[in-house]
Amino acid sequence: MNEETPRKRAVALRYDPVEDPAPRLVAKGQGHVAERILEIAREHGIHIHEDPDLVEVLAALDLGQLIPEELYEALAEILAFIYRLNRLAKPQMAR
Repeated sequence: MNEETPRKRAVALRYDPVEDPAPRLVAKGQGHVAERILEIAREHGIHIHEDPDLVEVLAALDLGQLIPEELYEALAEILAFIYRLNRLAKPQMAR
């Protein structure tokens, strides 16, 4: 039996509380497109969080769609983690 290796998947979210009440899906893809999404994130110093289950759910959304309320709790945990990382990194960046 020939098992295929799962293709890498990625999504990108944008959150601007002035413009939107929730994060918005701004990119999604698999394979080469996923690699490019990750490459662009790295180039811009954007934190990358890996959660295959959450990516699967978010990838089912339409591009430009606001994140549904049912996913707020999972995203809040991720955003809190990212904010903590950013806070910890700031003193090191000042050196």
